[in-house]
Amino acid sequence: MSAIGISEFYRMALPLRTFERTLAIPLGTTLIFIPFTGSDRMVHLVIGMLFVTFSLLFLFRVRTIETAAHEVALALLAFLYIPFLMLHLVLLRQTEFGIQWLFVIMLIVMTNDSAAYYTGCNFGKTRLYPLVSPKKSVEGSIGGLVGSLCGTLLAKYTFFPQLSLFDAVVMALVIGMVGQAGDLFESLLKRSFSVKDSGTLIPGHGGVLDRMDSILFAAPVTYYYVLFIFRG
Repeated sequence: MSAIGISEFYRMALPLRTFERTLAIPLGTTLIFIPFTGSDRMVHLVIGMLFVTFSLLFLFRVRTIETAAHEVALALLAFLYIPFLMLHLVLLRQTEFGIQWLFVIMLIVMTNDSAAYYTGCNFGKTRLYPLVSPKKSVEGSIGGLVGSLCGTLLAKYTFFPQLSLFDAVVMALVIGMVGQAGDLFESLLKRSFSVKDSGTLIPGHGGVLDRMDSILFAAPVTYYYVLFIFRG
């Protein structure tokens, strides 16, 4: 998923940089495996080496000097946006209730998306952020948060009884809003790159980034909530 996501990002942001994309896919995806090493310093090492490597690569493969800084920034953003955020799913899986937390994230995101869509279609009148996503509405956003709450309560009363009512409500609201922000951020990128979808992998739904945008933002927030607040 990380490799495909990086590929989609490069195709949108830097379509002419095929050599750089070919290198970025395997090198960037190595970030995903860092949690298995058990060393926090490895994150610093890999990110540092990626930064230096791709900075030098763009330094000596300049196309036009006017766009050089822009291209370097986009190339490095790909690593932070996709594999770095995604590695938090691995970290989350390694916590005590890792499997349950992964299902909670998916439940929050899916119930949020579904409830926001149907609420927005039927009751949406006030545009949420028309500059970035003209179709999303405030009513749909609120409906999505209600859907997220249903998702966390479903988790609490089925497969995750260790989740307190406080956790269920807080996670529904926080992760629900962060997930919506992740969706808006990807919409911002796509509109900036003048593309409709990040890819064509999933017919009718777009690419991996179109499906993972909310989860990418939700993963680190959930992980640090579990690490510093959740008590089980």
